[in-house]
Formats: sequence, structure tokens, C-alpha cells
Amino acid sequence: VQLQASGGGLVQPGGSLRLSCKASGINFRLYTLRWYRQAPGKERDIVATITNDGTTEYTDSVKGRFTIGRDNVRRTLYLQMNSLTPEDTAIYYCNVDARGTTYWGQGTQVTVSS
Repeated sequence: VQLQASGGGLVQPGGSLRLSCKASGINFRLYTLRWYRQAPGKERDIVATITNDGTTEYTDSVKGRFTIGRDNVRRTLYLQMNSLTPEDTAIYYCNVDARGTTYWGQGTQVTVSS
């Protein structure tokens, strides 16, 4: 199983980014998928979840600003991030639990700064 995350970068406060996570080696459509983030000096925390039927959940701090989505044909997970603030600065990781194992993408850095 491989998860390849991309789309991070440097953005000004109030800006937007879209993260992508391309999966291979799993039957993508079957699984719940997640985005986590880890800010400097902090633990890795969950940001958003999308189930195999498209049900979504968000941590309170991103509700109304972030949207998680999936394309089962392209086997790709997305995270649309709007109205970004410096507090969103972190490394963002995609995640799937498949066949009893937890898999992580390599992380993509998001920096929100003026």
C-alpha cells in the first residue's frame, strides 16, 4: 500500500490550498480515509474523515473552512482548505486503516504566513 500526498505549500492568511493523496495497493473504495496534521512541537491530530459511503466528519477548528472529498475512480483523497490561518500550519498526512494495518502518506507541509 502506498499513499502519495501532495499539494502543500506556502500561503498567506485567508488563502486556500487543495491537498491530494493518491493511493495504490488497496481497494480504495472500501475504506474510510482520513487527514491528520502535526504542528511543530505538537502531537499528530485528526483533521477530517470520509467513510466509504461519503459521510464526513471534521475537527471543530476546521469546520466550515475545510472540505474532505474522495474520487474512487482516481483512487485519490482530497482536502480543500479555505480561509487558512497561521494555526493551520502543519505537516498534513493522509491515512487509511486497511487489512488490519494503518498506512500513512509521507506528509505534505502547509505553511500559512504573511
